[in-house]
Amino acid sequence: MQKIDFNKGWMCKCLTRDEAAYPVTLPHDAMLSEPRTQESTGEGNIGWYIGGDYEYTKKFTVPKEYENQKVLIEFEGVYHNAEVHINGKKVAGRPYGYTNFYINTDGFFKYGEENEVKVIAHNADQPNSRWYSGTGIYRPAYLHIGGEKYIPVNGVKIRTLSYNPAQIEVAVKTSAPGEVSLEIEFEGKRVLTAIGESKAVAAQNNETKNASAASEKPAKEYQAVFLLDVPNAKLWDTEHPNLYTCKAVFGEDQVTETFGIRELVWNPQVGMTINGKRVILRGACFHHDNGVLGACTYPEAEERKMRIFKENGYNAVRSAHYPCSKALLDACDRVGMLMMDEYVDVWYIHKTKYDYANQLAGWWKQDLKDMVDKDFNHPSVIMYSTGNEVAETAQKKGIALTGEMTNYLHSLDSTRPVTCGINIFFNFLSSIGLGVYSDDKAEKSAENAEKFAAEQAKKAAAAKPEKKKKPVGSEFYNTLACLVGDYFMKCGATLYPCDLKTRDAYANMDIAGYNYGIFRYKHDLKKYPNRLILGSETFCKDAYSFWEIAKKNKRIIGDFVWAGWDYIGEVGDGAAEYSDYKFEDPSTRMTGGNGRIDLNGKPRAEAAYTRVAFERETGPFIAVDPVYQKEKLRLTGWQLTKALESWAWGGCSGEPAKVEVYARAAQVELFINGKSVGKKNVKKCRANFNTTYEDGEITAVSYDEKGKEINRYSLQTAEKETILQVRPEEKSVKPEGLAFVQLQYTDTKGIWKPMEKHNLKVTVENGILKGLGSPAPYVKGNYTDDTVATYYGEAMAVVQADGNGPVKVTVTDETRSYVAEIPCE
Repeated sequence: MQKIDFNKGWMCKCLTRDEAAYPVTLPHDAMLSEPRTQESTGEGNIGWYIGGDYEYTKKFTVPKEYENQKVLIEFEGVYHNAEVHINGKKVAGRPYGYTNFYINTDGFFKYGEENEVKVIAHNADQPNSRWYSGTGIYRPAYLHIGGEKYIPVNGVKIRTLSYNPAQIEVAVKTSAPGEVSLEIEFEGKRVLTAIGESKAVAAQNNETKNASAASEKPAKEYQAVFLLDVPNAKLWDTEHPNLYTCKAVFGEDQVTETFGIRELVWNPQVGMTINGKRVILRGACFHHDNGVLGACTYPEAEERKMRIFKENGYNAVRSAHYPCSKALLDACDRVGMLMMDEYVDVWYIHKTKYDYANQLAGWWKQDLKDMVDKDFNHPSVIMYSTGNEVAETAQKKGIALTGEMTNYLHSLDSTRPVTCGINIFFNFLSSIGLGVYSDDKAEKSAENAEKFAAEQAKKAAAAKPEKKKKPVGSEFYNTLACLVGDYFMKCGATLYPCDLKTRDAYANMDIAGYNYGIFRYKHDLKKYPNRLILGSETFCKDAYSFWEIAKKNKRIIGDFVWAGWDYIGEVGDGAAEYSDYKFEDPSTRMTGGNGRIDLNGKPRAEAAYTRVAFERETGPFIAVDPVYQKEKLRLTGWQLTKALESWAWGGCSGEPAKVEVYARAAQVELFINGKSVGKKNVKKCRANFNTTYEDGEITAVSYDEKGKEINRYSLQTAEKETILQVRPEEKSVKPEGLAFVQLQYTDTKGIWKPMEKHNLKVTVENGILKGLGSPAPYVKGNYTDDTVATYYGEAMAVVQADGNGPVKVTVTDETRSYVAEIPCE
């Protein structure tokens, strides 16, 4: 079917507050511009935004020529409980906020006349999420047009049958019988062609709902199946992301799909292999928001995220806890990043009052089918996950549902394994009644939140909040982990009852997902000789331990750290913060601050540690606790360090300095201005030094067991003169494309000055400021403002070119302005 952009010409209006309608181009996140206040009943889970219901309307003329054609509207993501109306009639709805769906317009459009499409996104029903959800049509929308003969949406499916010799299967569905031709290309050159006949086949019954036009079954189904040998095939893997295109032609319709030739195998004998070679997943979990862009999906943002992950030693990501966007999958294919696509955060037990638990039973099959249809042709997708920390897996009903979901996914796609991330200790705790959600608890929580908001409205904005509720579900576990520490929680997972409450669910999936269960690995490898184990969610400090045991045990599939990238919301497990970057008003807490990559895409010192632990680099690398900070912070389990990769602490000479060194070595020695300040043994890739700060140069030297130098690394103090670097990450930008502009205070040589604190104002010519912010966990205002306070001397602007010339970005601080221009292609 022909795919037509449907993203322009929309109007957005808030239905829960008296606000004027305004024009938008999709994708659009209405929540990002909302006030952040203590009146938010979603509270810190969603970054203290208010939430609301929004109406999106688009008026347009449907060409008369479409009257006898098949016309679908695709929405890649609407959060949430979406309603779709055409010309005043409700035609469909979709409760889950992260699934793409299709609307069959038959009988609803007026051809040759103006039509109105209206989409209502409900998000006033707070609380409904444990993280920042965004609101509205936050992913793209498209029209799909099919003529007399057409290939339906998701009608071309490609899979690898063999990689040596290379053989693929291409199945093409059609709207009628007839000739289908294929053309396979690699890097723009034709590799092979084929012609086949589409014939009637038995219609499959997947028992899905009919709200999705793509899933509606005609009286007959037609399909052509091709078995093709690919000569001199270029295989796809993480280091060689070779991509082919397949052009399928039926009548006047042409569909092009991108695919990679790669064979995935998983079993106890080999672990997991791609094209016959064992792969260990060096993974990172991340939520769906794009930092200062909110929930909106943009191809540039998704590819940038995957590129930065790849540069920092990761080869896999987990979409926590939602089906990821199509743009993200495209980026993973191109970059060579493996994807574990996850379905949902709840099954039938609530974690928040208005989450998806009440709708899942009636929709999970349709949701999973749409997820598989989205993922099927992407070589980057190597695993499906049916859920995250669903305590239902400790119950008989939930164990059965685990198996049902696994089997259903196998029926849709037999080429990929299925897992589910189970919090082992939490399964046991929930089974004895700790941290379990109930409607009574939810009602009390909602009442307390409303009462608290009313009380706070009468107090000063900076008033210290009172404790309002007891957390439940995953939030309960996160809070407990913050209180007692990660070591206690990992030890808890080793208790015998934890095994009892997980083993049956694990038997109903292909790969057992262990959330924070690394202390069980060795024991369970012996007890369950056929079990494949995946660290589906882990702590950063366990990277070295995981890597060492995984190298020796093929049944340890991989590790996914929480979190790979910082994100909005879920501030209850937030990283510790120094008081000079902290506000008393709780509604200023925007992020958890727990990513190995900060909100703006800069790798933290923890990323350097991870690269060393995973043997991507030998090190040494140096990180220093901010020397001028005198507070002692209690770090959470998700936070390895507050140290920064800087020795620019001007004015702090003679002050105590805590230095961390990350290296694959037996020992490291630290030098300040050429003088040794000590030598330490390296334990699990880390060595800590307590020394005294002096301006100049700090150097770490690493040694092997025989005392031979391996490598050395230095940091320098910045010079006195200070400037603001306005650094576009891209050399140019396309019309309507995004450019990411890093703002960093340095000296004239470009050495970072983290002690600089400034307020910046950003203006843009020939473009739009789409987002502005810093990695600071505490934020006054939001990311749609044109001003920002730096965090350790840094911030970032994201601009969108309008195509009228080079994009000019002007940044002004208290004393002067700085300008950068980005050519527009």
